Amino acid sequence: MAEVAAEHAPGGEIYWEAIERSPEFQELVRKRKSFVLPATIFFLSWYMGFILLTAYAESFMSERVYQGLTVGYCLALTQFLMVLVLGLLYLNRASNVFDPLAEKAIERYAEHSGRYAATDGAGNGGTAVGSRAAGDQEVTR
Repeated sequence: MAEVAAEHAPGGEIYWEAIERSPEFQELVRKRKSFVLPATIFFLSWYMGFILLTAYAESFMSERVYQGLTVGYCLALTQFLMVLVLGLLYLNRASNVFDPLAEKAIERYAEHSGRYAATDGAGNGGTAVGSRAAGDQEVTR
């Protein structure tokens, strides 16, 4: 608790290390990593599989699916579809999991440092952390 209470240096600087050690921030990092690493491995595996098929399965990739459309073109188009789906999944996870965890970390920081959570002007509460003391620098994320 003493680490959290001493997050500000005398000059008003933020002790980022204390925030990084907080359980809320650690949970955010863990949950984000548990999504990003498997998604990245899946993407790279799919892409490298496509490259390997292109290099070593030329007859399979050149088979026609419909008129001039080949298996290779279909698999190439799935790369774009996969990026879209992974991007949408990440946005959904960010909205439902990562952002609430970030808000919890900001709230804990605000409670222990004398700072308050402010809105970003669009009614989205907690997107910025400001200071009550005049002259303190506003911290945004």
